[in-house]
Amino acid sequence: MSERTTPETEPRTVLLRGGEVHSPADPFATAMAVRGDRIAWVGSEGAADALLDDADEVVDLQGALVTPAFTDAHVHTTATGLALTGLDLTGAASRAEALALVRAHATARPADSVLLGHGWDAARWPDGRPPSREELDEATGSRPLYLSRIDVHSAVVTTALLDLVPGVTARTGYTPGAPLTQDAHHAVRTAALAALTAAQRTEAQRAALRRAASLGIGSVHECGGPVISGEEDFTGLLALARAEPGPRVTGYWGELVDSAEGADRVRALGAAGAAGDLFVDGAFGSHTACLHEPYADAGHTGAAYLPADRIAAHVLACTEAGLQAGFHAIGDAAVGAVTEGVRAAAEKLGPDRVRAARHRVEHAELLSPESVAAFAELGLTASVQPVFDALWGGAEGMYAERLGAERARALNPFAALLRAGVPLALGSDSPVTPLGPWAAVRAAAFHRTPEHRISVRAAFAAHTRGGWRARGRDEAGVLVPGAPADYVLWRTGELLVQAPDDRVARWSTDPRSGTPGLPDLTPGTRLPEALRTVVGGRTVFVGPDE
Repeated sequence: MSERTTPETEPRTVLLRGGEVHSPADPFATAMAVRGDRIAWVGSEGAADALLDDADEVVDLQGALVTPAFTDAHVHTTATGLALTGLDLTGAASRAEALALVRAHATARPADSVLLGHGWDAARWPDGRPPSREELDEATGSRPLYLSRIDVHSAVVTTALLDLVPGVTARTGYTPGAPLTQDAHHAVRTAALAALTAAQRTEAQRAALRRAASLGIGSVHECGGPVISGEEDFTGLLALARAEPGPRVTGYWGELVDSAEGADRVRALGAAGAAGDLFVDGAFGSHTACLHEPYADAGHTGAAYLPADRIAAHVLACTEAGLQAGFHAIGDAAVGAVTEGVRAAAEKLGPDRVRAARHRVEHAELLSPESVAAFAELGLTASVQPVFDALWGGAEGMYAERLGAERARALNPFAALLRAGVPLALGSDSPVTPLGPWAAVRAAAFHRTPEHRISVRAAFAAHTRGGWRARGRDEAGVLVPGAPADYVLWRTGELLVQAPDDRVARWSTDPRSGTPGLPDLTPGTRLPEALRTVVGGRTVFVGPDE
């Protein structure tokens, strides 16, 4: 690497060469020039020689792959940081192991006014039973404790935490001896998170953004809201992202609005939309995703939080205010309510105005063919999380337990959405599933239900350019001149052009294809390792071996 000095008022030019640059501008590119915060040029090694005299820095890629930075289109940043720095139960293989972790955490944090943890999943435990309140009281020494289930739509808590929420036992979702769901869960979660100090929140946010950068994530979409994280947490995260180098943060605030004043209030928080986790229903794991037909393992159809008429009013107010609207909808009844409400708004405002607003739906897991067609008709972006399928799909997985194997096969139909022309934006819903974009691309390409698989190339585009497009930025998320200089250097193996269908060659290394290659993501292969992450021309992560 060589470097020269220039006046600080002039944008620096960085020339990267000697690698593989993933760019539609030149599928055989081995070099790239960055000027300031923009991509300036992409091309061949020979042509790079002409740029040497103008470069302030020359980076020898030594064969590394350069790609656009990933965008994670659905993240809960503070909760992710708390899981990274605190009590993470995602690896607990039994209730006894989970309780031992709780006991150790309580001992290690004697000064915390409320203990927080995440990630238990009783569906994977031998006895299938979550910890009881009495067991948690004993493990914590009767201190306040909040433990969210892996899907974050239910929780188990101690008696001391319940005592901090007067009237909680009268709320919907409170059943003695069972995990809290719905309103009872929201109330207790609000109380638990309110006990965090500003310093604790900032520590957690920094930890999450550092982890994101180390995984090649250059942008995250924070999905906050009144019953998720609180205004102070939301605005504090946006301020932190503006003040410190790191991934870009686009904030979505999940609050229902029905007027221009309501939309203005959401915008004043710094939010790009009244969207994200604006709940129309819950989640399959907690039996709160809203279905047309009852669960296979429960005698009900889940929880409905928003009817179509209120969805329509929200979309109307947001569209007229120039604000994105969006909803959390998982079950087929919830997704149907969203499409009914958005269509009603389109009938009043005109379909072009609604389509232009790029409203979005988070998760969108169980869709009928009619719902898929409605997404395409109404210009809805599907913000989806492929690792959900990797974790819970398959004939023996949680989805099949909840819905029955045949009905569960319909979940997460990525290929059908793409065929219909529905824009996809990939994410993790971290901490529900861990930050890890290559794992998400692999999960989409090797979906447990073969007919739902998409190509590695399509999944990669949905996890890079797709997140920017969901935000209304069509020029970003791709390495072409003029695009934002958000990119990552990767250590990886041979590059392939992979297809999702066993009826055709699964990969090709033939350069005549004219398609930029990507790493081999066949299950069992090692995922690429980030060497350096750059956002807006500024390095925000350097690996230990870079």
